[in-house]
Amino acid sequence: MNKGSTAPSYIQLGNKIIGLDTPPLIIAELSGNHDQSLDKALAMVDAAAKSGADAIKLQTYTADTMTLDVHNREFFIDDPGNLWHGYSLHDLYQKAATPWGWHKIIFERAKQHNMLAFSTPFDLTALEYLESLDVPCYKIASFENTDHPLLEAVARTGKPIIISTGMATLSELTESVEVLRQHGCKDLILLKCTSSYPANPVDANLKTLPHLAELFHCQVGLSDHTNGLGVAVASVALGATVIEKHFVLDRSEGGVDAEFSMEPNEFHQLVEECRKAKDALGMVHYGPTPEEFTSRKHRRSLYIAKDMQVGDILTEQNLRAVRPGLGLPPKYLKQFLGKSIKKNAAKGTPLSWELLI
Repeated sequence: MNKGSTAPSYIQLGNKIIGLDTPPLIIAELSGNHDQSLDKALAMVDAAAKSGADAIKLQTYTADTMTLDVHNREFFIDDPGNLWHGYSLHDLYQKAATPWGWHKIIFERAKQHNMLAFSTPFDLTALEYLESLDVPCYKIASFENTDHPLLEAVARTGKPIIISTGMATLSELTESVEVLRQHGCKDLILLKCTSSYPANPVDANLKTLPHLAELFHCQVGLSDHTNGLGVAVASVALGATVIEKHFVLDRSEGGVDAEFSMEPNEFHQLVEECRKAKDALGMVHYGPTPEEFTSRKHRRSLYIAKDMQVGDILTEQNLRAVRPGLGLPPKYLKQFLGKSIKKNAAKGTPLSWELLI
C-alpha cells in the first residue's frame, strides 16, 4: 500500500488554513436546495455566512453529464424507502443541478463574506469549467470516488482534494488514493461518509477516522448526512478537521436534500458546538487550571467541630472533614484522632499544625 509521506500539519485551502491545531473547517453544502432560483442560492450563501460557515460548496454537473435520458428500468427510482422515490435519475439531476452560469456569481458572493467557495466536479467537462473559474480546491463525491479517470484529472490540477469515502471498500479507497497521489495530489483530506439519505447515526462508524488518518497519512473529516449535530461534534473529538453538512433556508419549503439539511439556526449551533468540542480537547493536563485555583478553598478539610480546651482529645465528634478547605487535608484524619490539642480552639477553627505541636 502506498501510504505517501506523513501528512502536513496544515493544509491551505484558499484563504483558510486547516489542521489538528485549528478549528474544524465547516462547509455548507448548497446542493440543489436553491430550487432553481439564483436569488435563493445567493440568500443561502448570505445565511450560511451569518451562521458561521467557513465555506460553501456547489455541485457541478448537468443531467446529461450525470446519466442517460432514460426514464425506466434501473434509471427510475422505484424504491419506496428512497428519499427521491418516483423520479428518474435524469429528472432528479435536472431538478437538482446548479446552472453553470451561476457558479461565478455564487462564488463571488461567498468571497464577499470571506468564505471559501469551491465545488464537486462530476465529470471532466465540469472540471474544465471549474478550472476556468480558478477554484482553490476540489471535492470528490462518494459516488465518484472510484472514477479513476476523473480522480487522475483532478489530481493533475495540483490543488488540494477532499474526497468522501462513502461505500468504498478499503481496497477501493487504497486504489483511489494511489491514483490521486501518483498524479500530483499532495494535499488530501478523506471524509468519512455514509451514503444514505438521511443516514442513521449508528452507521457513522466514527472510530474509522483515526484509522483513516493513520493508514493514509492525511487529514480526515466528516461528510455528514445524519439529522442533528451530535455525529459531527463527536467527529471533532476523533480528529475531524473538516465537516460538511447540507444547508437549506427552510426545510418546510422543500428542496431535493431538505430532509437531511440544516436550517441557518441549526447550522449556527453546529459551528458553535464543533468549535467548543475542538477547544475542549485541549491537551494532556493534570492539576488545577488557572480558573480552578480559587475553587481549591472550597474543598473539604479538617475543622474543629466543637469548642475545645487545651489538652482535649480529638475524636470523630469534634474533628470533621468539611468544606471549606483552609484546614489540613482530610487524609490526616485517622492519624490525628486520639491526639490532644495544644491550644484552645473554638468550633469552626481550621485544624493546623500549630494546634497539634
